Order: sequence, then structure tokens, then C-alpha cells
Amino acid sequence: MNFQKCAIIGCGFVGSATAFSLVESGLFSEMVLLDVNMDKAEGEAMDLSHGLPFAYPMRIYAGGYEDIGDCGLIVLTAGANQKPGETRLQLVQKNVAILKNIIPKIREQDFQGILLVVSNPVDILTYAAWKLSGFPAKRVIGSGTVLDTARLKYLLGEHLGVDSRSVHAFIIGEHGDSELAVWSSANISGVDLGDFCELIGEPAYREDLRALYENVRDSAYEIIEKKGATYYGIAMAVRRIAQCIVRDEHSVLPISTFAEGHYGLSDICMSLPAIVDREGVEQVLDIHLNREELKNLGLSAQALRKVLDEIAPDLEL
Repeated sequence: MNFQKCAIIGCGFVGSATAFSLVESGLFSEMVLLDVNMDKAEGEAMDLSHGLPFAYPMRIYAGGYEDIGDCGLIVLTAGANQKPGETRLQLVQKNVAILKNIIPKIREQDFQGILLVVSNPVDILTYAAWKLSGFPAKRVIGSGTVLDTARLKYLLGEHLGVDSRSVHAFIIGEHGDSELAVWSSANISGVDLGDFCELIGEPAYREDLRALYENVRDSAYEIIEKKGATYYGIAMAVRRIAQCIVRDEHSVLPISTFAEGHYGLSDICMSLPAIVDREGVEQVLDIHLNREELKNLGLSAQALRKVLDEIAPDLEL
């Protein structure tokens, strides 16, 4: 297994932006691009390769599944986009069908690295990829709410007038409409959020939290309405996750992971803070949640469980 080699399956907007972000990162010396449209994969590989004199030494090429067995990381971005009039469940079924075509081909290569699912709905597809692959749960992770959490940090930082890198807070649960912000543990460089707001003269900050959360939750809808798709933010989120894996950082990120016993949940994938390293998920962290947050996490899990129950027959090989 070569942690200097990665593969990206799916060369649409998200896959191509992710490839560019990973080329810029300098994390890998080899990258293979796969797509059902081989010309698209070859074109992206050519375009990226032409910029290598400005980046890091690297081999970038379009390939097939026979090229990915020794990868340390596979990033799965393949999937259909939701069409007007199409239900969420129909989209799920369509993308599960795509996974049922891809995952067996990955298994055939005796892949031993980390499978990172980015395609949406990411929590459902992370669970499906785990079930279909038979890989240990720690090696199948989803990008989850890493981007949502970054959006929260950015917007809260803008609101408070501080560097977003000094903001520490999580979005957890479903990557979607039922996600929740963990305000009870939010802090600014170790200073409790409420205390920090008192210090800067904003004692009524709680009145702004609901609107700020809704802005985070609905950001993707607004971006899609304005430009048709989101891809830069998630590409940078994937880069951050890849850094944790390749550099064996043991960093804490709210990735989508298999939950069994955490907060009373079982047999489900959703975003929870977890220690991420070269093995994938080292440990899921049961951080403190207040009563309302715990209730909302349960409601988020119920929303995911309903979809999982409906597609259960599709997860049989």
C-alpha cells in the first residue's frame, strides 16, 4: 500500500476540483483518475499535469480499477445529481446503484487503504459503501460535515470579527437538513463562546445563533441556485481529511462514520467528531451534548434511518 498514491473515482465538478486541490497540497506523488467517461478523465489528467511545473513532482494519469489496488486513499465522488422533480429517495437509489457497480471493482483489487466517500447523500452512501465493501468500518469514511463545520467557523468568525481559524465548533449529524450545531461546546481559542461575546460587548449573541445556523445549513442551496453546483469548498475539505490520513495526524474532524453505541445510536453512519489517522477512524468521540442537542441528534438519526430502511434491499449483493 502506497500512501503517496491516491485515486479519484468520478471526474465531475467535485472530482476535478478535488484533484486540483490534492495536486496543490503536495501530499501525493501519484494520482490516478477514473471516470465512466474515459475522455473526461484523460482530459483532466492532461490539464492538471500541465500545471506541475508550478506545483510538486507528481504523476497524474487516467486509469482503470487495475491501477488502484495499491492506493493509500481512494476518493469516491461519482454519482448523479438531483434533477428537478426527483425525490431524495430516487436520488439515493440511483447513487446506490452506481456504488453497487463501483465497490465490487474496488474489492477485486485487494484494496487495503482508506475509502473516502464524498458523493451525496454522503451519510447514506458511506453506510452503503461499508455494507457493500465488507471493509472494516474504520476504513470507510465520509466527508460528512467537515465542510458544514468550516462554513460555521467562517460565518461565526465573520460575525464576531475574528479569524475563522480561532473558532472551534462542530456541525454534526446528517450532512443535510437535519444537521445540528453544537453550541454548548463552541469556543474562540479556548474561551467559551458566551464569555467571548461578553468580552467583546455582544451579550445578546444567542439571538443571532439560529439565523447563523440556518445560513450554514442552507449555504449549499444558495450556492447551487447562484452557480449550479458546489465544489471548491468540498474539495478543500477533502484535502484536509487527506492530510490527516497521509500525515497520520490523529486530528479531530466531524467525518461521517459508522456509529455503534455512540449516543445510543446503532447501525448507522453519520457525522460525529472522530480522531482521524492513517488507519482511518481511530476513535469516535462522544463529546458532551446538552439536552436539546442530544434530542436533535436523535431526530437527525431518525431521518437517516428512514432512508436506510427504505433502501435496505438494495444493499444486498
